[in-house]
Formats: sequence, structure tokens, C-alpha cells
Amino acid sequence: MLAFTAVILTAIGGIFSFTRQAQILQQNSYFPSRYLRWLKGEFSFRTVFSLIFLCLSAILTFLRLDALFIILSAAVCVFKINYCISRQKKSIKPLVFTARVKRQYITASVILAALSVIGILSECRFLYLAVLILSFMPCVTVLLARTVNQPIETLITRGFIADAKKKLKSVVGIKVIGITGSYGKTSTKYVLAEFLSQKYNVVFTPASFNTPLGVVRTIRESLRPDTQIFIAEMGAKKTGDIKEICDIVSPDMGIITSCGPQHLDTFLTIENVVSTKFELADCVLKKGGDIFLNFDSELIAQKAHDMNCVSYGTDGEYRCENVKYSAAGAQFDIVYPDGSIHIRTKLLGMHNVLNITAAAALSLKLGVNPRDIAFAASRLKPVSHRLEMKSFIKGSTLLDDAYNSNPVGCIEAVKVLSQFEGMKKVIVTPGLVELGEKEYECNYNLGAAAADTCDVIILVGEQRAVPLKKAIDDKGSAAEVSIVKSFKEAMNILSSITDKNTVVLFENDLPDNYSK
Repeated sequence: MLAFTAVILTAIGGIFSFTRQAQILQQNSYFPSRYLRWLKGEFSFRTVFSLIFLCLSAILTFLRLDALFIILSAAVCVFKINYCISRQKKSIKPLVFTARVKRQYITASVILAALSVIGILSECRFLYLAVLILSFMPCVTVLLARTVNQPIETLITRGFIADAKKKLKSVVGIKVIGITGSYGKTSTKYVLAEFLSQKYNVVFTPASFNTPLGVVRTIRESLRPDTQIFIAEMGAKKTGDIKEICDIVSPDMGIITSCGPQHLDTFLTIENVVSTKFELADCVLKKGGDIFLNFDSELIAQKAHDMNCVSYGTDGEYRCENVKYSAAGAQFDIVYPDGSIHIRTKLLGMHNVLNITAAAALSLKLGVNPRDIAFAASRLKPVSHRLEMKSFIKGSTLLDDAYNSNPVGCIEAVKVLSQFEGMKKVIVTPGLVELGEKEYECNYNLGAAAADTCDVIILVGEQRAVPLKKAIDDKGSAAEVSIVKSFKEAMNILSSITDKNTVVLFENDLPDNYSK
């Protein structure tokens, strides 16, 4: 009985340990390769203690010292429960208990329970050892649960996709618009939805719902019989991802906002990035639709030189001219073959000017009145955490660009920061990730831009601060530089240095799988 209780306590502790691993697997989009890459760099003193307690528990088990085994199991179980709860509270992006995560928990619980019960009934101490391994090494548990569940997840996904396709086809006359790009797609989506809503009933994927299942979920939950336009944001982390979404929604029109060094850890090469983004163009052109391309992106311009497309940018069929910024936002002209529109907007940065130009170009093609576009532009609000201007502590101003993780947008955000003349300029950033061999270079460039602009630079994460700090030192910057372990530490610094004459830029906010 003592052994049974000890094993059950061990299994309960294992389920709580499972939470952290499930969280990281979720943040790595359920890709085992990306999860294992994170795991490789996660060896720490906690790992050592886990291995020590695993060995100690195994020894007690095989020596049949069950009284000591239950005491150790109870202590470890309490510790794991407390650690799990406190870690989730402190996490930048806690585990989201989706249906998929719940199925993983059920599978893990069933595996641990089955091993425990069979081990007790058969008095097989080797099955106890299996429970110990899964409990003290939850990385094994989470990968095992994922593997066991994969056939089920595949069937569920196929069912959802079939249902979404059926629902999409049932809406008569609906026009589907796809938006993709290394960066700018979410902001462009929101702007386009605002413009098109001046004339049409529009449904679009919310937040960053840009995966196949995110698009499918939007269709199943939000599409209505009177929907006239559906806008699908399309994200990708490997070749074929955009085509997969296109096969579901079959877009009639599309926008490619940018091509750049994003997710190179999975794309491997910039050429793969470009070809994947252009999977949208291939699908749209095959249907005889219009594809709108940002010719300010050199990679897009090169790829599209002989393509039947609609160009936009600072040059092209739809171009932005006379761009001016102020504390109130931006104003500029969009010039197109049949006229021009003067735009006033609260949005900041050249990247937002280009996003508005793209949305205006497509909206004009669909017959939206230029005056309505100008009116809608004046009402635009920044997408949450994307160069969003807010009031901050002690009367300071915050430029919240926490959800911007691309190298071009980050440099543009620093340029916007530089326009606050006569104010103390502060940047808080952990740098950029998922850029493959370009990661050091892009972070160095961000550090150099910050060195030219900022009075105070706060870098979050000691390892990722290396290229940023190198650039700042190379520039001979007089900025006050601090390297901290967390955003909480950064906030402590900010509380002591900010006043109404301070502007703070939050540039990127990495989830927990990039906490170093």
C-alpha cells in the first residue's frame, strides 16, 4: 500500500511537471524539432536535481524502502505543484488550455495511471521505474503524448477542414482575400478590414490566427450567410504552409506585404521564405485574381519582375508620397492611376504607411470610395502592442511594439522613437529570434540603431544581449546600458528613471521558450 501511494504521488507530480513542457511545445507550434532545440539549451541545476531525485527514488523502489519512498514522493509532489503554479503565474505567455492541450493531459494521465496500476497489481518494480522516468523527465512524457495523439489530431483536423470548406462554399458570392508576408500581415489585415467595411460585410481572422487551424476556426465560428468578404491572414514557418491554407480557402485576391529573414530556423534559406510567400500569388493568379505586391521589398520586386501583379510602395501603380510624421501620427498621399487620396492617420512608421497603401489599393479595386478610405484611415487605431502609443508610468509615453519581431519593423520603430525631440528616449528589448544565421546580424543592426537614438538601453536576457551590446560598444554610444534577466527587472529600472519628459519603446516581447 505504501508503494502504491508513493507511485500515485509521483504520477501526480509528473502531471504538474508536464505543464511546463506542454507550454513550451505549444509555443513551438507543436514542432518536435523546435521543442528539442529549446530542450537542448535548457539543461540547468533543476535538471541535475531531477536526475538526482530520479536515481534516489529508483534506489528506494528497488530496495523496497517504501516508507522512505512515500516521504520523498510526497515532498517532491508538493514542490512540483508549487513550482508549476508559480511558474505559470510568472510566464510571459502561459499555457493556453486548448482542446488539444486537454487531450494531451488526458493521454499523459492515462499512461501514468496505467503504468502505476499495472505495476502495483503485478508488483513489477520496473513499471514503477517507468512512472519515475516519465514524472522526473516530463519532456519524455510530452513527446510520448504527442506521438500517441498524432493520429487523433490528424483525424480531428481533417474533419474541421472539411467542415470549414463546406461552410465557405455555402456562402454565395463571397470573395476571399489572403494576406501573407514575413511581417506587416496582421496590421495590413486590420486596415483592410476597416476600409472594406465601408462598403461590404467583412469577416477576418482575429489576432494572429494565421495557421490552417486558426483560419478554419474563424470560418466555422464567425462566417455568416451574409458575409461578402473573408480576409485570411496566412502565416508560415516552413515551405508549403501558405499553400496548405490556400487549398482550404481558395483566395480570389491577395497581398504579399514583405519577404525577409523570418523563421529561418525552419525555412533554412531566404529563398524558401520567398517561394513560400509566393504560394499565395500562385494560387490567386491561377484563379485569375489580383495579387498586390510590395515593391519596396527588394526580394518581392526581384521575384515579381515578370509577373502579372499590382505593385504598391514608394513606387508602383499605387504609391505613397509626401510622407510626414508628427506626434499626432502620419499624413501622406496615395497616388494611383485614376487619382490620389490624402491620408491622415494616428498610425506611426513607414511600415504602417505601406500597409495602408496596400489596403487602399485593394479596396479601390473593389470599388470602395476614396473618400471612405480617407475617413476610415483617420479612424484607424494601432493594433494592440504594435507601435501602440500609450500613457505610461509617471506621465511618460510608451511606444508599445511588443508584438513586433521582424528586423525591418524594429528599425522603423527606433526611427519613430527618434522623432520625439527633446525627450529622454529609452528602449527595452530582448532582441530578435528565429532568424537563423542572420540572427546575430539583425540584432547587431538593432543595437546600432538604438545606440544612435537612445539615452537609455535596457537589454533583456544575457545571451541574446551579446550582439546588441557589441553594436552599442562599437558605436561608442553614451547611452546608459543595462542587461537584465526579465521584463520585471526592466520595469524596476523604468520606475526609477521615467518622468513626463520620457518616451519608452518596448521592442519585442519574447515568450518563455526564449527566456535566455
